[in-house]
Amino acid sequence: MIVYYTDMRYKDNHKKEAIYRATILLLNKEGFSSTSMSKIAKHAGVSASTIYIYFKNKDDMLKKLYLDTKQKMSSKMFTDTTNDDAKTALAKVIRNYIDFILDNKDAFLFLQQFTNSPYMTELDDQEASTYFTPMYQLVKKGQKEGVFKDVDTDLLFAYIEPPITELAKRYFRGEVDFTEDRINALVNLAWSAIKK
Repeated sequence: MIVYYTDMRYKDNHKKEAIYRATILLLNKEGFSSTSMSKIAKHAGVSASTIYIYFKNKDDMLKKLYLDTKQKMSSKMFTDTTNDDAKTALAKVIRNYIDFILDNKDAFLFLQQFTNSPYMTELDDQEASTYFTPMYQLVKKGQKEGVFKDVDTDLLFAYIEPPITELAKRYFRGEVDFTEDRINALVNLAWSAIKK
């Protein structure tokens, strides 16, 4: 058997995750403009040239990091909801979303920061929206079952997500707690807002 050696560098998912973690921590601490590729490399424990194996430039990395984080959040949100009726699935999605936020503070804060940045306008809307296909499917299911209002999905989602993120921001500032009563109230308020 002949083995050929090349100078080709291979991608390593562990390094990519380390780069993502370092980027999120730095962005939350220093902001977009102060976070350089060299700082990210240092915090990730890789060389600066290693980052360019995975990403074309900083903009490319930030967009991919956002999409990766959204995908992880979406996977958590829609876990174990497929066989439920729309009302039960909605309650699970809200609880799963809260669990994701509480377990991934840095990722949540990064998503909030990115959403309010100019990078948001440069994203491929189609790719970003695919991670929320299950939410659109849930709303369609609820409308088909006759339990959700028959209005645009984005409008319904606007009544579900913002109260959760606002409470989460206040929670991370130490102003409120995510008690079971509050979580139940969020579920009930969302249900009241979108039920037919």
